[in-house]
Amino acid sequence: MSFFSGWKGWRQFKKLPRDWRNIVIYSESGQDWHQFSGLIEQLNGSLGCKVCYVTSDVSDPGLQRRHENFRAICIPEGLFLTIFFQVNESDVFVLTMMDLQNLQLKRSTYPVHYIYLFHSMGSTHMVDNENSFDHYETLFCTGPHQVEEIRKRENLKGLPAKQLFDYGHPRLEQVIEQGKALQLPKSPDDPLTILIAPTWGVDSIFNTCGKELIEVLLTAGYRVIMRPHYQSNRQTPDVIAAVRDAFKGRERFEYIDRMGETDSIMRSDVLVSDWSAMALEFALGLEKPVLFIDVPRRIRNPNWREIGIEPIEASIRHQVGEIVSPDSLGDAPAAIERLAGSPERFKEKMQELRNTIVFRLGHSVPDGAAEIARLARECAEARKERETS
Repeated sequence: MSFFSGWKGWRQFKKLPRDWRNIVIYSESGQDWHQFSGLIEQLNGSLGCKVCYVTSDVSDPGLQRRHENFRAICIPEGLFLTIFFQVNESDVFVLTMMDLQNLQLKRSTYPVHYIYLFHSMGSTHMVDNENSFDHYETLFCTGPHQVEEIRKRENLKGLPAKQLFDYGHPRLEQVIEQGKALQLPKSPDDPLTILIAPTWGVDSIFNTCGKELIEVLLTAGYRVIMRPHYQSNRQTPDVIAAVRDAFKGRERFEYIDRMGETDSIMRSDVLVSDWSAMALEFALGLEKPVLFIDVPRRIRNPNWREIGIEPIEASIRHQVGEIVSPDSLGDAPAAIERLAGSPERFKEKMQELRNTIVFRLGHSVPDGAAEIARLARECAEARKERETS
Protein backbone atom coordinates (compact mmCIF):
# COMPACT_ATOMS: atom_id res chain seq x y z
CA MET A 1 0.00 0.00 0.00
CA SER A 2 2.80 2.42 0.89
CA PHE A 3 4.56 1.65 -2.41
CA PHE A 4 1.39 2.35 -4.41
CA SER A 5 0.64 5.50 -2.39
CA GLY A 6 4.17 6.75 -2.96
CA TRP A 7 3.93 6.12 -6.69
CA LYS A 8 0.55 7.88 -6.84
CA GLY A 9 1.85 10.93 -4.94
CA TRP A 10 4.99 11.14 -7.07
CA ARG A 11 2.88 10.99 -10.26
CA GLN A 12 0.64 13.77 -8.93
CA PHE A 13 3.66 15.97 -8.30
CA LYS A 14 5.21 15.28 -11.71
CA LYS A 15 1.97 16.26 -13.47
CA LEU A 16 1.79 19.67 -11.78
CA PRO A 17 2.26 22.66 -14.10
CA ARG A 18 5.61 24.44 -13.63
CA ASP A 19 4.12 27.38 -11.71
CA TRP A 20 2.95 24.96 -8.99
CA ARG A 21 6.56 24.03 -8.34
CA ASN A 22 7.77 27.56 -7.69
CA ILE A 23 7.22 27.11 -3.92
CA VAL A 24 7.24 23.56 -2.56
CA ILE A 25 6.93 22.84 1.16
CA TYR A 26 7.80 19.42 2.56
CA SER A 27 6.52 18.10 5.90
CA GLU A 28 7.78 14.89 7.49
CA SER A 29 4.82 14.69 9.84
CA GLY A 30 1.49 16.31 10.59
CA GLN A 31 3.13 17.42 13.83
CA ASP A 32 4.86 20.10 11.72
CA TRP A 33 1.68 21.60 10.25
CA HIS A 34 1.67 24.36 12.87
CA GLN A 35 5.10 25.44 11.60
CA PHE A 36 3.80 25.93 8.07
CA SER A 37 0.11 26.86 8.27
CA GLY A 38 0.57 30.56 8.99
CA LEU A 39 3.16 30.98 6.26
CA ILE A 40 0.93 29.17 3.77
CA GLU A 41 -2.04 31.40 4.61
CA GLN A 42 0.08 34.48 3.96
CA LEU A 43 1.57 33.07 0.75
CA ASN A 44 -1.80 31.94 -0.62
CA GLY A 45 -3.59 35.09 0.50
CA SER A 46 -2.15 38.59 0.36
CA LEU A 47 1.01 37.48 -1.48
CA GLY A 48 -0.94 35.56 -4.13
CA CYS A 49 1.57 32.68 -4.34
CA LYS A 50 0.81 29.13 -5.36
CA VAL A 51 2.09 26.55 -2.87
CA CYS A 52 2.55 22.82 -3.35
CA TYR A 53 2.57 21.09 0.04
CA VAL A 54 4.08 17.60 0.11
CA THR A 55 3.74 15.52 3.26
CA SER A 56 4.73 11.99 4.23
CA ASP A 57 1.93 11.72 6.81
CA VAL A 58 -1.50 10.53 5.64
CA SER A 59 -3.05 12.23 8.70
CA ASP A 60 -1.37 15.60 8.08
CA PRO A 61 -3.97 18.39 8.57
CA GLY A 62 -2.51 20.10 5.50
CA LEU A 63 -4.12 17.46 3.30
CA GLN A 64 -7.52 18.85 4.34
CA ARG A 65 -6.80 22.48 3.44
CA ARG A 66 -8.73 23.85 0.47
CA HIS A 67 -7.61 26.98 -1.37
CA GLU A 68 -7.28 27.92 -5.02
CA ASN A 69 -3.56 28.62 -4.52
CA PHE A 70 -2.85 25.44 -2.55
CA ARG A 71 -2.23 21.84 -3.56
CA ALA A 72 -1.43 19.06 -1.08
CA ILE A 73 0.14 15.73 -2.02
CA CYS A 74 1.07 12.75 0.16
CA ILE A 75 4.27 10.85 -0.65
CA PRO A 76 4.93 8.38 2.20
CA GLU A 77 8.43 7.39 3.28
CA GLY A 78 10.04 4.94 0.89
CA LEU A 79 11.36 4.67 -2.64
CA PHE A 80 9.24 7.37 -4.23
CA LEU A 81 9.97 9.92 -1.50
CA THR A 82 13.68 9.33 -2.16
CA ILE A 83 13.07 9.83 -5.89
CA PHE A 84 10.98 12.94 -5.22
CA PHE A 85 13.84 14.52 -3.30
CA GLN A 86 16.50 13.62 -5.84
CA VAL A 87 14.79 14.84 -9.01
CA ASN A 88 12.21 17.46 -7.98
CA GLU A 89 12.41 20.63 -10.06
CA SER A 90 11.11 23.22 -7.62
CA ASP A 91 12.48 26.75 -7.40
CA VAL A 92 12.41 26.98 -3.60
CA PHE A 93 11.94 24.02 -1.28
CA VAL A 94 10.92 24.84 2.31
CA LEU A 95 11.29 22.31 5.13
CA THR A 96 11.94 21.80 8.81
CA MET A 97 13.79 18.53 8.18
CA MET A 98 17.39 18.56 9.40
CA ASP A 99 20.32 16.71 7.83
CA LEU A 100 19.37 17.17 4.19
CA GLN A 101 21.96 15.34 2.07
CA ASN A 102 23.49 13.64 5.13
CA LEU A 103 21.01 10.76 5.33
CA GLN A 104 18.71 9.02 2.85
CA LEU A 105 16.99 12.15 1.52
CA LYS A 106 19.34 14.10 -0.77
CA ARG A 107 19.38 17.43 -2.53
CA SER A 108 17.87 17.48 -5.98
CA THR A 109 20.07 17.02 -9.04
CA TYR A 110 18.40 20.21 -10.32
CA PRO A 111 19.27 23.70 -9.01
CA VAL A 112 16.85 24.05 -6.08
CA HIS A 113 17.06 26.71 -3.36
CA TYR A 114 16.52 25.02 0.02
CA ILE A 115 15.05 27.01 2.92
CA TYR A 116 15.29 25.52 6.40
CA LEU A 117 12.94 26.74 9.16
CA PHE A 118 14.29 26.23 12.66
CA HIS A 119 11.46 24.60 14.59
CA SER A 120 12.88 25.47 17.99
CA MET A 121 14.90 28.23 19.64
CA GLY A 122 17.66 25.86 20.67
CA SER A 123 21.29 26.18 19.65
CA THR A 124 22.61 24.62 16.45
CA HIS A 125 25.87 23.00 17.50
CA MET A 126 25.36 20.55 20.39
CA VAL A 127 22.00 18.79 20.23
CA ASP A 128 22.16 18.44 16.43
CA ASN A 129 24.73 16.78 14.18
CA GLU A 130 27.74 18.92 13.37
CA ASN A 131 26.76 19.23 9.69
CA SER A 132 22.97 19.22 10.14
CA PHE A 133 22.52 22.62 8.49
CA ASP A 134 25.34 22.64 5.92
CA HIS A 135 23.27 21.80 2.83
CA TYR A 136 20.69 24.57 2.74
CA GLU A 137 20.94 27.89 0.91
CA THR A 138 18.87 29.84 3.45
CA LEU A 139 18.25 29.35 7.16
CA PHE A 140 15.33 31.07 8.91
CA CYS A 141 16.84 31.74 12.35
CA THR A 142 14.89 32.30 15.56
CA GLY A 143 17.39 34.56 17.29
CA PRO A 144 20.88 36.08 17.26
CA HIS A 145 22.43 33.05 18.99
CA GLN A 146 21.73 30.85 15.97
CA VAL A 147 23.19 33.43 13.60
CA GLU A 148 26.36 33.67 15.69
CA GLU A 149 26.73 29.88 15.85
CA ILE A 150 26.19 29.31 12.12
CA ARG A 151 28.61 32.08 11.12
CA LYS A 152 31.23 30.80 13.57
CA ARG A 153 31.00 27.31 12.08
CA GLU A 154 31.21 28.67 8.52
CA ASN A 155 34.38 30.60 9.38
CA LEU A 156 35.90 27.70 11.30
CA LYS A 157 35.28 25.12 8.57
CA GLY A 158 35.70 27.36 5.52
CA LEU A 159 32.08 26.83 4.43
CA PRO A 160 30.30 29.14 1.98
CA ALA A 161 28.14 31.74 3.72
CA LYS A 162 24.44 30.93 3.77
CA GLN A 163 21.65 33.45 3.65
CA LEU A 164 20.50 33.87 7.24
CA PHE A 165 17.09 35.46 7.64
CA ASP A 166 16.13 36.99 10.99
CA TYR A 167 12.86 35.08 11.20
CA GLY A 168 11.89 34.67 14.85
CA HIS A 169 9.70 31.94 16.29
CA PRO A 170 5.99 31.90 15.38
CA ARG A 171 5.34 29.16 17.90
CA LEU A 172 6.56 31.44 20.70
CA GLU A 173 4.26 34.22 19.48
CA GLN A 174 1.32 31.81 19.54
CA VAL A 175 2.17 30.75 23.08
CA ILE A 176 2.41 34.40 24.20
CA GLU A 177 -1.00 35.24 22.73
CA GLN A 178 -2.64 32.08 24.04
CA GLY A 179 -1.16 32.71 27.46
CA LYS A 180 -2.70 36.18 27.54
CA ALA A 181 -6.08 34.91 26.40
CA LEU A 182 -6.20 31.85 28.67
CA GLN A 183 -5.13 33.17 32.02
CA LEU A 184 -7.06 30.73 34.18
CA PRO A 185 -8.21 31.80 37.64
CA LYS A 186 -6.46 29.87 40.37
CA SER A 187 -7.43 29.48 44.01
CA PRO A 188 -4.63 29.79 46.58
CA ASP A 189 -5.69 26.39 47.84
CA ASP A 190 -5.27 24.69 44.45
CA PRO A 191 -2.16 22.55 44.19
CA LEU A 192 0.45 23.59 41.65
CA THR A 193 0.30 21.81 38.30
CA ILE A 194 3.67 20.49 37.15
CA LEU A 195 4.22 19.61 33.50
CA ILE A 196 7.03 17.15 32.78
CA ALA A 197 8.00 17.57 29.11
CA PRO A 198 11.60 16.57 28.40
CA THR A 199 13.52 15.97 25.22
CA TRP A 200 13.98 12.46 23.79
CA GLY A 201 16.88 10.05 23.95
CA VAL A 202 18.37 7.43 26.26
CA ASP A 203 19.47 10.03 28.81
CA SER A 204 16.23 12.03 28.91
CA ILE A 205 14.11 12.27 32.05
CA PHE A 206 11.62 9.50 31.35
CA ASN A 207 14.39 7.12 30.30
CA THR A 208 16.51 7.74 33.39
CA CYS A 209 14.51 8.90 36.40
CA GLY A 210 10.92 9.40 35.27
CA LYS A 211 9.24 7.09 37.77
CA GLU A 212 11.19 8.43 40.73
CA LEU A 213 10.52 12.04 39.77
CA ILE A 214 6.79 11.59 39.28
CA GLU A 215 6.51 9.75 42.60
CA VAL A 216 8.28 12.58 44.41
CA LEU A 217 6.00 15.22 42.86
CA LEU A 218 2.76 13.33 43.46
CA THR A 219 3.78 12.61 47.04
CA ALA A 220 4.41 16.34 47.52
CA GLY A 221 0.79 16.98 46.54
CA TYR A 222 1.24 18.45 43.06
CA ARG A 223 -0.81 17.74 39.99
CA VAL A 224 1.54 16.09 37.49
CA ILE A 225 1.19 15.99 33.70
CA MET A 226 3.43 13.56 31.82
CA ARG A 227 3.99 14.74 28.22
CA PRO A 228 6.70 12.76 26.40
CA HIS A 229 8.32 13.91 23.17
CA TYR A 230 6.79 12.13 20.18
CA GLN A 231 10.24 10.77 19.29
CA SER A 232 10.32 9.03 22.67
CA ASN A 233 7.12 7.20 21.79
CA ARG A 234 8.69 6.20 18.50
CA GLN A 235 12.10 5.14 19.78
CA THR A 236 11.45 3.85 23.30
CA PRO A 237 7.71 3.13 23.50
CA ASP A 238 8.18 0.45 26.17
CA VAL A 239 9.94 2.90 28.48
CA ILE A 240 7.22 5.51 28.11
CA ALA A 241 4.47 2.92 28.59
CA ALA A 242 6.12 1.61 31.76
CA VAL A 243 6.33 5.06 33.32
CA ARG A 244 2.77 5.93 32.29
CA ASP A 245 1.31 2.64 33.52
CA ALA A 246 3.07 2.93 36.88
CA PHE A 247 0.82 5.90 37.72
CA LYS A 248 -2.32 5.08 35.75
CA GLY A 249 -5.32 5.75 37.97
CA ARG A 250 -3.32 7.78 40.51
CA GLU A 251 -5.07 10.91 41.69
CA ARG A 252 -3.63 14.10 40.15
CA PHE A 253 -1.70 12.21 37.45
CA GLU A 254 -2.37 12.88 33.76
CA TYR A 255 -0.79 11.59 30.55
CA ILE A 256 -0.64 13.60 27.30
CA ASP A 257 0.73 12.23 24.04
CA ARG A 258 -0.16 14.97 21.56
CA MET A 259 2.75 17.13 20.47
CA GLY A 260 1.59 20.58 19.45
CA GLU A 261 -1.34 20.67 21.90
CA THR A 262 -1.26 23.67 24.21
CA ASP A 263 -3.87 22.95 26.89
CA SER A 264 -1.43 21.12 29.16
CA ILE A 265 1.09 23.93 28.78
CA MET A 266 -1.45 26.61 29.64
CA ARG A 267 -2.68 24.77 32.74
CA SER A 268 0.79 24.25 34.17
CA ASP A 269 2.47 26.44 36.77
CA VAL A 270 5.99 25.02 36.44
CA LEU A 271 7.66 23.02 33.69
CA VAL A 272 10.09 20.21 34.51
CA SER A 273 12.45 19.49 31.65
CA ASP A 274 16.02 18.59 30.77
CA TRP A 275 17.62 19.73 27.48
CA SER A 276 14.42 20.34 25.56
CA ALA A 277 14.21 23.68 23.78
CA MET A 278 10.54 23.70 24.78
CA ALA A 279 11.77 25.10 28.09
CA LEU A 280 12.51 28.35 26.26
CA GLU A 281 8.98 28.52 24.83
CA PHE A 282 7.45 27.86 28.23
CA ALA A 283 9.53 30.42 30.13
CA LEU A 284 9.63 33.16 27.49
CA GLY A 285 6.12 32.59 26.15
CA LEU A 286 4.07 31.93 29.26
CA GLU A 287 6.44 33.73 31.62
CA LYS A 288 6.49 30.72 33.94
CA PRO A 289 9.54 29.05 35.52
CA VAL A 290 11.33 25.83 34.62
CA LEU A 291 12.93 23.21 36.85
CA PHE A 292 15.75 21.46 35.00
CA ILE A 293 16.70 17.90 35.88
CA ASP A 294 20.42 17.78 35.21
CA VAL A 295 20.60 14.58 33.18
CA PRO A 296 23.58 14.25 30.80
CA ARG A 297 23.60 16.69 27.93
CA ARG A 298 21.99 15.48 24.74
CA ILE A 299 24.97 15.66 22.40
CA ARG A 300 24.92 14.59 18.76
CA ASN A 301 27.93 16.73 17.82
CA PRO A 302 30.98 15.53 19.79
CA ASN A 303 32.91 18.58 18.51
CA TRP A 304 30.43 21.15 19.79
CA ARG A 305 33.02 22.92 21.93
CA GLU A 306 35.09 23.85 18.86
CA ILE A 307 33.14 27.02 18.14
CA GLY A 308 33.58 28.28 21.69
CA ILE A 309 29.93 29.20 22.36
CA GLU A 310 27.87 27.80 25.23
CA PRO A 311 24.55 26.49 23.83
CA ILE A 312 21.56 28.56 24.80
CA GLU A 313 19.95 25.46 26.38
CA ALA A 314 22.71 25.63 29.01
CA SER A 315 23.41 29.36 29.26
CA ILE A 316 19.80 30.31 29.91
CA ARG A 317 19.02 27.77 32.64
CA HIS A 318 19.73 29.97 35.64
CA GLN A 319 17.83 32.86 34.05
CA VAL A 320 14.59 30.93 33.64
CA GLY A 321 14.69 28.46 36.52
CA GLU A 322 16.68 26.18 38.80
CA ILE A 323 18.64 22.94 38.33
CA VAL A 324 18.27 19.74 40.35
CA SER A 325 20.47 16.67 40.06
CA PRO A 326 18.76 13.36 39.22
CA ASP A 327 20.52 12.04 42.33
CA SER A 328 18.70 14.63 44.48
CA LEU A 329 15.13 14.46 43.23
CA GLY A 330 13.92 14.95 46.80
CA ASP A 331 15.03 18.59 46.42
CA ALA A 332 12.58 19.17 43.57
CA PRO A 333 9.53 20.26 45.65
CA ALA A 334 11.51 22.93 47.52
CA ALA A 335 12.91 24.24 44.23
CA ILE A 336 9.42 24.34 42.74
CA GLU A 337 8.12 26.35 45.69
CA ARG A 338 10.93 28.89 45.25
CA LEU A 339 10.32 29.17 41.53
CA ALA A 340 6.57 29.68 41.92
CA GLY A 341 6.97 32.14 44.80
CA SER A 342 7.34 35.45 42.87
CA PRO A 343 5.31 35.15 39.66
CA GLU A 344 5.05 38.87 38.83
CA ARG A 345 8.78 39.46 39.19
CA PHE A 346 9.44 36.43 36.99
CA LYS A 347 7.06 37.71 34.29
CA GLU A 348 8.89 41.04 34.05
CA LYS A 349 12.22 39.27 33.77
CA MET A 350 11.01 37.02 30.93
CA GLN A 351 9.53 39.95 28.99
CA GLU A 352 12.88 41.70 29.05
CA LEU A 353 14.80 38.54 28.16
CA ARG A 354 12.73 37.50 25.15
CA ASN A 355 13.11 40.91 23.54
CA THR A 356 16.87 40.33 23.40
CA ILE A 357 17.05 36.74 22.18
CA VAL A 358 14.14 36.37 19.70
CA PHE A 359 13.78 38.07 16.30
CA ARG A 360 10.65 39.87 15.01
CA LEU A 361 8.33 39.21 17.93
CA GLY A 362 4.78 39.70 16.70
CA HIS A 363 5.42 39.69 12.95
CA SER A 364 7.61 36.71 12.10
CA VAL A 365 5.01 34.97 9.91
CA PRO A 366 4.13 37.82 7.50
CA ASP A 367 7.79 38.82 7.22
CA GLY A 368 8.86 35.20 6.76
CA ALA A 369 6.23 34.58 4.06
CA ALA A 370 7.33 37.74 2.24
CA GLU A 371 10.93 36.52 2.28
CA ILE A 372 9.93 33.12 0.89
CA ALA A 373 7.95 34.85 -1.87
CA ARG A 374 10.94 37.10 -2.66
CA LEU A 375 13.33 34.17 -2.89
CA ALA A 376 10.82 32.26 -5.04
CA ARG A 377 10.59 35.16 -7.51
CA GLU A 378 14.37 35.51 -7.58
CA CYS A 379 14.90 31.78 -8.19
CA ALA A 380 12.20 31.65 -10.89
CA GLU A 381 13.86 34.52 -12.73
CA ALA A 382 17.23 32.78 -12.51
CA ARG A 383 15.69 29.56 -13.84
CA LYS A 384 14.12 31.35 -16.81
CA GLU A 385 17.46 32.93 -17.63
CA ARG A 386 19.10 29.50 -17.63
CA GLU A 387 16.37 28.11 -19.87
CA THR A 388 16.79 30.87 -22.46
CA SER A 389 20.59 31.01 -22.44
